[in-house]
Amino acid sequence: MPSALRCTAFLALLGASAACTQNGESQPPKPAATPAAEATSAAAPVVSIAPAASAAPAAPTAEAPKAAPADATGLPKDLNVLVVTVDSLRADMPWLGYPRDIAPVLTKFAKSAVSYSRFYAISSYTAMSLGGFLAGRYPSELERSGYFFGNYPDSVLMFPELLQKAGVRTLTAHAHFYFDQKAGFRQGFDVYEIIPGLSVDNTTDKNVTSPQHFDLAKKILSEKANTGGRFFAWFHFLDPHDQYMPHDGIGPYGKSTRDKYDAEVTFTDQHLGKLFEFVDSQEWGKRTAILISSDHGDAFGEHGMYRHGFELWDVLTHVPLIIRAPGVVPRQIDEPRSGVDLAPTILEMFGQPKDPAMQGTSLVPELYGKDPEKRDVIMDLPRTSDNDRRRAFVRGDYKLIAEGDDAGYRFFNVKDDPAEKVDLKKKNADEFEKIKAAYKEKSGTIKDVCPKMREKLKGKNKKKPC
Repeated sequence: MPSALRCTAFLALLGASAACTQNGESQPPKPAATPAAEATSAAAPVVSIAPAASAAPAAPTAEAPKAAPADATGLPKDLNVLVVTVDSLRADMPWLGYPRDIAPVLTKFAKSAVSYSRFYAISSYTAMSLGGFLAGRYPSELERSGYFFGNYPDSVLMFPELLQKAGVRTLTAHAHFYFDQKAGFRQGFDVYEIIPGLSVDNTTDKNVTSPQHFDLAKKILSEKANTGGRFFAWFHFLDPHDQYMPHDGIGPYGKSTRDKYDAEVTFTDQHLGKLFEFVDSQEWGKRTAILISSDHGDAFGEHGMYRHGFELWDVLTHVPLIIRAPGVVPRQIDEPRSGVDLAPTILEMFGQPKDPAMQGTSLVPELYGKDPEKRDVIMDLPRTSDNDRRRAFVRGDYKLIAEGDDAGYRFFNVKDDPAEKVDLKKKNADEFEKIKAAYKEKSGTIKDVCPKMREKLKGKNKKKPC
């Protein structure tokens, strides 16, 4: 594919008001000069997400599937796994305290599942987060293109390949043309489909896809060849992404950006409800784990930003994770966890070991009752043609953001200051130095790989070529 078209594909995915050069290089969007008041409407305030006072199981309103015969860990031996990711889904949702009931299906689902209040995406935009999700690694470690849109070659091992080799049927369908060829996500999937008839626009994404996405998911999951044995399925719903389109019978909640976004979440939530109803109606539904999460959040004016990418603020990286599985007791877990944990979790659900290069830790033991241990979380935004390298590190209540190859730092207590407004580097210098040292140790485990097409990488120099 010509580089200009690759840039076009990425820009539509990002939803950024950017331009492509003749070389196919994307130019970063500038923050919209939207009045600050729009970032938070009176009807839908931004809420901080504080951990629950108790981790006691929530009373389910929807019965969780009953366990099939299990192994020693509690995992049913014939378990299937369905992953549903929703593009741009922020963590401030109703089951974690958001006051507007914008997702009744997911809220009900969360009460029958294990819900994580402090789950972090791997990065802050789709190409990096989903590439890391599939590889179980940080994107800086992976062979990839050097431009912002992200292209992963077949040499990158992705966890569906391991499932496929183990005889698990692997299924997926997507709703954006970026996923069609150049993302590099096809490897390891027996079935990989794209919603037909998608429009292509190099500056935006005006497609409305949840109805077609549900129909395609139902079609794939209705075929005996796909669900007659054990299977892994993944569907990435896209409607809350980029342009917030109106929908008949939903809202309007108001005129602000957040109001319009909320309506898109409600629209997607309705179609997820149809998908869950279909799954629960099938014979294999009672032995299918469902994981719900997101690739990143979205900004509505916080820190002068709109949409996503380029930075690692909590509004861009703090996302939901909800897991319902046979034999799992509903509860909320408040320890920080990462998107790199998902690949090891899914592999263990199928009785498969993770690849030694994978960075994450399986969540299966705590899903089945083990007390959650404290763990650090790192987020990774590699250098591209549009941003220099950024990483973020979470330990307990503290979060450190490292900018430009660790040339500068920001330091926050995200429990007391979830909006990340008060930099504590000087006020709490001792704690800052401790967290910085821990970050450098953790960051040192990420072995940076220089990408292809790195001539225009932002911020590179002789000492930092990639």
